[in-house]
Amino acid sequence: MTEMYEVRPGQSIELLKELHILTRDAKLNQDSRRKLKQIYHLYQFIEPLLKEIQQERGAIQLVDHGAGKSYLGFILYDLFFKSLNDTSHLYGIERRDELVKKSQNLAEKLKFPGMSFLNLSVAESANSELLPPTVDIVTALHACDTATDDAIQFGLKKQAKYMVLVPCCQAEVAAVLKKNKGRVLAQNAFAELWRHPLHTREFGSHLTNVLRCLQLEAHGYHVNVTELVGWEHSMKNELIIATYKNLPRQRPAERLQSLLETLGLEEMKARFFAPP
Repeated sequence: MTEMYEVRPGQSIELLKELHILTRDAKLNQDSRRKLKQIYHLYQFIEPLLKEIQQERGAIQLVDHGAGKSYLGFILYDLFFKSLNDTSHLYGIERRDELVKKSQNLAEKLKFPGMSFLNLSVAESANSELLPPTVDIVTALHACDTATDDAIQFGLKKQAKYMVLVPCCQAEVAAVLKKNKGRVLAQNAFAELWRHPLHTREFGSHLTNVLRCLQLEAHGYHVNVTELVGWEHSMKNELIIATYKNLPRQRPAERLQSLLETLGLEEMKARFFAPP
């Protein structure tokens, strides 16, 4: 018995087979069902943003960072972009050349002309002439380590109205917390929050996303943080949606500065205060 009821109406069955989400006989296994549910759930957050951009500006420019096999990009294109009759375009940024080539071939096979895949790091893409000077939406699904931070910098530089981020593992802040733990412990009790190695890792991960949110707010964005899917599906489950509204910047900038100083992270100011 096939389980097609789990696939959204209008979804290309050929695409889902090519992405190995559906088997050859159009069935879902447990792992692919979990992946499909996660991407569909994220699509529910992104679809209203796409419609708003469409109404306000017409054609949509979306850049997906750390695209990997481009599950998200292909689902977005299949469910939304392919029905548009304009110059809307979706770019997938990925530095593993073999994945870029596979995505390019699949887009050609499925006749998705409004998709491009670029063999670039997230940081390199900010200065690439292959991308437009401004974009509407930036997405980064499970972009590891500092790639989420680079995606934020990209969005700031490209004046993105929306950023949709699902951060993955990040060790940079935890490493600085560990290095400066003794100094902060001597000054106050806050370092007890990350004195033990396990707490250093977990607190560092949480703190990284707190700093990212303040950074976005310090650039005039409204930030909403929620769960992507249930914790039983993914431990990297935090969804950050930032909407540019030209909000007051001073208070979040001051809070960001104070947090860095209090926790012994002064050396990371350039990371989170980098200009757009």
